[in-house]
Amino acid sequence: MSPGPEFALYSYFRSSAAFRVRITLNLKNLQADLRFVHLLKNGGEQHGTAYRTLNPQQLIPTLMHDGHAIGQSLAIVEYLDEIVPQPPLLPRDAAGRARVRQIALGIACDIHPLNNLRVLQYLRHAVGTDNKTCADWQHHWITVGFAALEAMLECDAAGTFCHGDTPTLADICLIPQMANARRIQVNLSPYPTLRRIEENAYRLPAFTAARPENQPDAE
Repeated sequence: MSPGPEFALYSYFRSSAAFRVRITLNLKNLQADLRFVHLLKNGGEQHGTAYRTLNPQQLIPTLMHDGHAIGQSLAIVEYLDEIVPQPPLLPRDAAGRARVRQIALGIACDIHPLNNLRVLQYLRHAVGTDNKTCADWQHHWITVGFAALEAMLECDAAGTFCHGDTPTLADICLIPQMANARRIQVNLSPYPTLRRIEENAYRLPAFTAARPENQPDAE
């Protein structure tokens, strides 16, 4: 009997951050035991004692490997890239690595956090923002970020993917953010480069299998 997966991933199907890690595991041909944490049921299962002990930030995802609990999706992705170097997710040259990280961080630090569940819940419950204003908030920050990404990628003449013709950390961040934008019906017509990269990504099974609707916990 073959051994089970040596990785365990605490995930939620709609989490953009967990989506990034699922793509990475697929690209690295790694299997993980998926442990589902529903972000809305029972007030949010991420706030329960067991998960809070595992990840004090109470955020998804968390990767368990070799006795370590690793949070923050970009830290997980770079960890997996270091322990399983092929295929590499960062270019070999320093300038290329900086460019890929710039794109990835532009999404993971400047777009995604402003649209994260806990921010929207705070706007609704603590500030008293109505649903339309929350939706306008999401659309505003996504379009601001996407406009900048489109200009960067168009100017730099991106290849098949954000940087050249193989997926990198940049694409691992872009594709989940595109999925989130589509889910809340952001108009993506002004971003032909982003849409082209998205189309190319979904030609790869690693990206398609990681999609939210393809997860066992999808609703």
